[in-house]
Amino acid sequence: MKARIAVLPGDGIGPEVTAEAVHCLRAIAAKFHHDFELIEAPVGAVAMDAGLEPLPAPTLELARAADAILFGAIGAPRYSDPALQVRPEQAILGLRRELGLFANLRPIVPHASLRHASPLKDELLEGVDLMVVRELTGGIYFGRQLRQGDTATDECRYTIAEVERIARVAGRLARARRRQITSVDKANVLETSRLWRQVVTRVIAEEFPDVQLEHQLVDSAAMLLLSRPAGYDVIVTENLFGDILSDEAAALAGSLGLLPSASIGDGTRGLYEPIHGSAPDIAGRGIANPYAAIGSAALLLRHSLGLEAEASVLEKAVAGAIAAGILTPDLAPRGTVAADTRAAGRAVLERF
Repeated sequence: MKARIAVLPGDGIGPEVTAEAVHCLRAIAAKFHHDFELIEAPVGAVAMDAGLEPLPAPTLELARAADAILFGAIGAPRYSDPALQVRPEQAILGLRRELGLFANLRPIVPHASLRHASPLKDELLEGVDLMVVRELTGGIYFGRQLRQGDTATDECRYTIAEVERIARVAGRLARARRRQITSVDKANVLETSRLWRQVVTRVIAEEFPDVQLEHQLVDSAAMLLLSRPAGYDVIVTENLFGDILSDEAAALAGSLGLLPSASIGDGTRGLYEPIHGSAPDIAGRGIANPYAAIGSAALLLRHSLGLEAEASVLEKAVAGAIAAGILTPDLAPRGTVAADTRAAGRAVLERF
């Protein structure tokens, strides 16, 4: 297969972990006789430092022309003032909007050898295998924002069509898994949530009658996600709730450095990134965990390129490296020697 992949390392630890994911993609291409053209471009604070917009026009054009986008991380303390009109985070929001990437997929499967890293009891982690499906281009993050005097307003807005399409993504995923969907909302308070619940109920009943659907309020779901996580299969929810719940679910795996994500739309092109952020406090120290970035590369192979066997090889190599005890500082038990970023990346390559 021939494919063009846009590589946007971004800020903080983004370049460090993305480099290891790129090594893995090149190795996959060599092993399976594919031709991957990987083209790098600036985005976020790095682009702003060069006098460019957070999402420069050439970077957006590269992303539009690519079969998939491998993304690192975004954000820097020097641009963290909320009063700034232009901020690095606008780049990722712009990419989602311009490329029509409305569904964010975050799989969470704790590794047996890493249960020490999770604050939860072992018995709660048994059988946990869930997928969070977060709506990405609607809701409060994209609504009208206004500040007048001593009052600030953030508008949360959803249309029927936006809810229908994310419900269909959840339905297709659930049908390929354990056929269970939990839709999370705040329908006892919010009108957008009442619309959400009504539309999700209709879509699943009409188009996925073989899938079991339940509804939960977000506050209840936040508790149950940690008290009985094995009860979840597919969780589908709106933008803000999905952002919070998927980061909370990182506690199940033991570290944000383990969780990949895929942002997809109606076509095959998607954006793939670890969920951990730019972590400026450890940037440049060579100790960042690359496993989430490498896992994101596996999702890229699966969802955008249709290469299931290759994706499985990469995921099994990550699992093998973790099982062998090649652990970065966020995972290594106290008193043990931790691996650095490059050592973790090499450990994955060695297990191909």
